[in-house]
Amino acid sequence: MTPTLRALLCLGLSVGLRTPVQAGGSEDQYLPTTESGPQRGDVPKPSIWADPGPIVTNGGSVTIWCLGSLQAGAYVLYKERGSEPLDTRIPQDSSNKAGFLIEATTQSHAGLYQCAYYSTGDILSERSDPLLLVVTGVGDAPSLSAQPSPVVASGGNVSLSCSSQFTSGPFHLLKEGGADPPRHMEAEPRMHARRWQAIFPLVPVSTSHGGTYRCYGSSTIYPNVWSQPSDPLHIKVTDYTVENLIRMGVAGLVLVVLGVLLFQARNDTRGTLNAARM
Repeated sequence: MTPTLRALLCLGLSVGLRTPVQAGGSEDQYLPTTESGPQRGDVPKPSIWADPGPIVTNGGSVTIWCLGSLQAGAYVLYKERGSEPLDTRIPQDSSNKAGFLIEATTQSHAGLYQCAYYSTGDILSERSDPLLLVVTGVGDAPSLSAQPSPVVASGGNVSLSCSSQFTSGPFHLLKEGGADPPRHMEAEPRMHARRWQAIFPLVPVSTSHGGTYRCYGSSTIYPNVWSQPSDPLHIKVTDYTVENLIRMGVAGLVLVVLGVLLFQARNDTRGTLNAARM
């Protein structure tokens, strides 16, 4: 182990035991710097993600993972594109990744994170792409409604209105269980109702728009700190093409049955008349 990594290990363990991923404060003086090692662009940059996800409830736990190389001697975490690392971790058991645990998130943990790693020869990799960590559950929940109706035909139009008396910053719309990222919209005042509102249009509506939605409010100063979620709103998308085919099939089946019954009744009538003539 090189002197640089040994110093990082000592400082990183010290920081990790006392303040796992703290943002700012007096503990910053104990954080290691990256000025001691050379930097090269030919070392592949790592990838970064949050587990269980990048949207965390206030007070909940989350782990920020950094995936680099089997040759990595140490991983460093940065916040808000700062020049000094926020925390340092040494990979365990020849692993190619390291995790930075936040045991109880607060508003100060919201923001952009990046990571990097020291490779052979104390070469510092490029930083990862930024990861946005959002903290929710701070402030009263907005309300969410659908106009004109939460039941809409495929190809039609529907708008989701998120409003609040307490939020004057951006609103955020999230579909539960969906792969799409949250949508964001600036709030507009509705003076007659003394509320702030943002309207999210779904145009044109397709079957993929069906599902359960929630919205959140935030302030202009802290757009990554979100309120409590709204009550869930379920959007149902009806496919009239399929429904019409089903209706036509049922109608056709009814006509066939009526035709069979009419044919049978006609034959029965003829049989009765023939028997009477005999």
